[in-house]
Amino acid sequence: MSSPQMHVVAAIMRLTLKGKAAPDPVIASQEPPRPPAKLVQRHDVTSRRIDGFECHTVSPRGRQAKRTVLYVHGGAYIRHLSPRHWQLISQLADAGLRVEVPHYGLAPKHTYRDAYPFVTAVYRDLLSDLDADQVTIMGDSAGAGLALGLTQSLIGSGLPQPAKVVLISPWLDLTLTNPAIPEIEARDPFLTTSSLLAAARSWAGGDDPAQPRLSPVNGPLAPLAPIDVYIGTRDLCYPDVQRLEERVAVEGAPVNVIVCDGAVHTYPLVPAPEGRAAVRAIVRSAAS
Repeated sequence: MSSPQMHVVAAIMRLTLKGKAAPDPVIASQEPPRPPAKLVQRHDVTSRRIDGFECHTVSPRGRQAKRTVLYVHGGAYIRHLSPRHWQLISQLADAGLRVEVPHYGLAPKHTYRDAYPFVTAVYRDLLSDLDADQVTIMGDSAGAGLALGLTQSLIGSGLPQPAKVVLISPWLDLTLTNPAIPEIEARDPFLTTSSLLAAARSWAGGDDPAQPRLSPVNGPLAPLAPIDVYIGTRDLCYPDVQRLEERVAVEGAPVNVIVCDGAVHTYPLVPAPEGRAAVRAIVRSAAS
């Protein structure tokens, strides 16, 4: 049973956010936001450009980082990082982790064809001074889909798998054709298929949205690094996570799905007890 705070979060989402995501050429053309002042005051933050896109490094101030997280943010491929993303990034740095934050280009100005070379270059750059077993690839929502797609694309690339992968409410199938979605959509206070399909078309750039680099639920699950997936039952992405579980049961892939009853999309990022508990687990996993 979900907490009172989760019910409040769901009500606010339904009133203020339901179905309001749509590709915006103006947003896509804007420079990504700078790290918040509070984060810069609390941690060591540096920036660099890789393949024409910006990447921030957030490190624990005055301490050697234990491990590194490559964090791929969500936002339906059409929005920049939000304050909730930066908060999680700060919590990871508080735990002694270095966090790489790539600002991939947004749709409709950019597509997945721009994103994959960039995030791969960021990962390759990390491995120039780190072992892969010191790196966790993490993402939420659309960013979690890209994070899984990146991990799958490493197979046969000559680059090693990371130590682990953490996916928060991953958007696994851009086609949204799973027959179980309409029932969940009615209960999801945030996401709608119509707005997501508009974003998906822009991100695919005319290519087949079912292909694995756009819909990684259709991609290989082995040999991949161990994967943790966090998902709520009031999340439009839940049915495709269940599809992933079905594949895992058959293929024996190293995927662990953590289901939170009554929780909303990207629930680890929301101010509710369920979210705080999930963040503690995510931080412990990335730091170990």
